Amino acid sequence: MKLLEDDIGRALSESERSGELKSAPSYGKPLNLGDGFDETPAELRMPMKMLKDAGVVPPEVEVMQQIAALEARAKAAPDAAGAQALRQQAAELRLALQLRLERLRTSGTL
Repeated sequence: MKLLEDDIGRALSESERSGELKSAPSYGKPLNLGDGFDETPAELRMPMKMLKDAGVVPPEVEVMQQIAALEARAKAAPDAAGAQALRQQAAELRLALQLRLERLRTSGTL
């Protein structure tokens, strides 16, 4: 393990000396640590990271995306009745999502 750490340290030092790190788009900017990793329970971190890396989103996020799509369609709807029906669907999904999140919170898995 020490050998790997030494190799990583040497590679970083060389990149720093050559100026390669300064050409990175995020150079000099604060790190974005708001990805939820620290807030995720330790036993769920690795599975959630694997799913995230594979492009799979949790069911709750899928519902959030559906709600956003329904609201966008409601704004673009040509008639008031159609827009109202889409807003009603979004409201029902929002309620179901809130109930699911509350159930997860009370069960201790979120």
